[in-house]
Amino acid sequence: MQFRLFITALAMTFLAITPAYADSSATGIFGEKISIPTANLKNAKTVVVNGKSFDETVGIYLAYCVVPKQGALPTPCGGGANKSGIGDASYWISSNPPPYGTGLAIPFKPGGRFTQKLDISKKIGAFDCTKVACAITVRSDHLHAGDRTHDLFIPITFSKK
Repeated sequence: MQFRLFITALAMTFLAITPAYADSSATGIFGEKISIPTANLKNAKTVVVNGKSFDETVGIYLAYCVVPKQGALPTPCGGGANKSGIGDASYWISSNPPPYGTGLAIPFKPGGRFTQKLDISKKIGAFDCTKVACAITVRSDHLHAGDRTHDLFIPITFSKK
């Protein structure tokens, strides 16, 4: 039953982004939500991602990634594993990181909220996002690596021009 709910929620999170004056969003099975304002998205290199209602006891990675096969870890991602805290295509967001993550992980704001600017491009490494599906993604951090229940995706599409 829980697996069916996960699959249903995952299917509902795949929303197309088009240049428009509305938000594109994805909502998880626990009520967590990410959204991006799509006004001026056409030709954007950076998008603002807003998150809310996340469980502050579970850290997440926010990243721009190639969409994986269903149930698989989102990878590869622009920026890779952001261990320096200075990347612009991936972020570790956690209010309770282990000692080595203090100062590296960005804490959630009250209510499990965050706002981050995320770089996007037509390519992620050797992958061309005009030919493969790419998305703004959220997943559980490495402390909950096998937990796919927090995965969220907002597809980013580019024209092939």
